[in-house]
Amino acid sequence: MIKPLRAIQAGRAFALLAAIFVLAFGVAVMRLALDQQRVIEATSRLQEQTVPEIIRFQRLARNLEQLRQEGERVFAVSSHTARQQSMFVVTLVASHPSILEHPAAATLARETEQFLGDVVRQAKLDERRPATRYDEWQRLAKRLGSAVDEVLVEGINLANKDLNVATKAMQLARYKLMLVLLLVGVFLLVFMVLVRRHLIYPLQRINLALSTLSADRPAPEFAASTMLEIQAVENAICEHHALLIQNDASRQVLERLANKDGLTGLMNRRHFMQSAEVELQRAQRYRRPVTVAMADLDFFKKLNDTYGHAAGDAVLRAFADLVQDTLRQSDLVCRYGGEEFAFLFPEIGPAETERLAERLRVRCADMEVALPDGRAVKATVSIGLADASECPIDIAFKQADEALYEAKHLGRNQVVLAGPQCLLPASSPEPDSLTGHLF
Repeated sequence: MIKPLRAIQAGRAFALLAAIFVLAFGVAVMRLALDQQRVIEATSRLQEQTVPEIIRFQRLARNLEQLRQEGERVFAVSSHTARQQSMFVVTLVASHPSILEHPAAATLARETEQFLGDVVRQAKLDERRPATRYDEWQRLAKRLGSAVDEVLVEGINLANKDLNVATKAMQLARYKLMLVLLLVGVFLLVFMVLVRRHLIYPLQRINLALSTLSADRPAPEFAASTMLEIQAVENAICEHHALLIQNDASRQVLERLANKDGLTGLMNRRHFMQSAEVELQRAQRYRRPVTVAMADLDFFKKLNDTYGHAAGDAVLRAFADLVQDTLRQSDLVCRYGGEEFAFLFPEIGPAETERLAERLRVRCADMEVALPDGRAVKATVSIGLADASECPIDIAFKQADEALYEAKHLGRNQVVLAGPQCLLPASSPEPDSLTGHLF
C-alpha cells in the first residue's frame, strides 16, 4: 500500500494554482488598465485643454510679432498718415484679449503702445525725431521678439508635458504588458511541469504497472504521490495485485483438488489419463521407451469386510505414500479406481520397469499399516506391465490390465510383464472402460 504523505486532491491543487494565477493576472491587468486610463486622461487633456492653450499662445505670439512689425513700420514710413494707421493697429492689437490675459505680454504691449505713441506724436512735430529714437525701439523690438519666443516655448512645453505623461504611461504599460506575458508564460511552464510530474509521470507508471501486473511478479512499487487520486489508483493496483495472488493461490488449490484423489493425494484418473496421453505421444514422437502398469491391492474387499472401511482407507493412503517414496519423480501414478492404481514410466523399457515394480511389490509386502484402533495389517499388490512404445494408450493399458489379471490368476503378490505383441484393433475401447479385477 502507498502511504499518503501530505496528499492533496488534484482538483484542489490545480484550483489553488489557478486562483494564484488569476489573482496575479488580475492585479497586472488592473495596473495596465490604470496606465491606459492615464494615457486616456493625458490625451483628453491634450485635446481639451492643451491644444486650445497652445492656440492661445500662438495667437499671443502672432499679436506680439504684429506689434513689432507695426513698430518697425512706424519708423520705416515717412508719411504721418501711415504712422497713424500703424499706430491704430498697435492700439488695436495691444487691447486684444490674448494679450490682456497674459500679464507679462500686456505690460510689454502697453509699454510698446506708449513708446510708439510718443514717437508718432514727436514725428508729427519733427520728421527727424523718430530716427533719434530708433535705438530705443531696437531694444524694445528685441524684447518683443524674446517675448514671442518665450510664448512659443511655453506653448510647446505645455504640449510636451502632456505628451511626456502619455509617453511614460504607455512605456510603463508596455513593460507591464511584457510582465503579464512573462507571468502567463511562467504559469504555463509551471502548469506543464506540475501536470507532467504529478499526473503524466504517475499515469505512465500506472500504465506500466498495469501492463506487467501478474501474480507471478512482485507487487508494483510506486513513488509517493502528492495527489490523492493518483494514490487511490496506485493503492487499488496494489490491492488488485494482492487479490491476483490470492486468486492464483485459490486457483492452484482448486486445481490440485480437481487433479488429485482426495484420499491418497495421487493424481485422479482424469488428470492422469490427460498427462499420460501427452507423455506417451512425446515418447513415441522421439522414439523413447515408455512403459505402463496397472496395480491392484490383493484381497482388499476382504480387508474392508474384516477391518472396516477406515482400515481400507488407511491401507490405500499407506500404499500411495509407499508409491511416491519408491518411484521416480518423473513417473506418473494415479488411483485408477477403488484399490486399483495406474502407472506410466517414461524413459525406461519393460525390463527396467519390471525391476522397479518388483521393488515396489517387495516393499509393499514388508509394509505394516497401523489401524486407528491400534491393530496392524499387511497388504500385498499385484502388478501388470506393458510396453507402450508403439501402442496407443488405450491398447497399452488394456495389455497391462490383462497382465494384472494374469498376476492375480497366478496367485497374486507378483509382477507380470505382458507379451511384446501389440495388436491394433479397428476400434479401441475407451480408457474409462478398463476395469480392475477385485479378488
